[in-house]
Amino acid sequence: MSIKIADLMAKRVISAVPHHSVAHVRDMMERNRIHAVPVVGPEMEVLGIVSSADLARRLKDGTPIRRVMSVDVKTIPAYNDVSAAARAMRRGKIHHLVVTHEKKVVGVISSFDLLKLVEGHRFVMKNKPAKTRKKARR
Repeated sequence: MSIKIADLMAKRVISAVPHHSVAHVRDMMERNRIHAVPVVGPEMEVLGIVSSADLARRLKDGTPIRRVMSVDVKTIPAYNDVSAAARAMRRGKIHHLVVTHEKKVVGVISSFDLLKLVEGHRFVMKNKPAKTRKKARR
């Protein structure tokens, strides 16, 4: 049985728009205890992402979030297997992926969400490690 991203992602998307201030986004993240917020356009299309690491820098509270957001956003379709999300996060060295359906933001999946699978022992090892024999030296 393969688990889809849609089964594991946070479906209640808390997002920002480019004109929101750093203070507003920081407050949203603290209030909702989240570490990343997608920045969206009027059609819920992804424009960028802001993480707690981005906001850790010394920034003026009134700075528009568009000046801080990362525009190279990694997205993944909701119907993909969670293994695709894990692979994308590991390769990109990131902790959040914006989940999309027909180019619209429908969720966010984080490395913490993937850890729930491991914590709940809901994974199956595909191939057991092969035992290797040491060759005797002559």
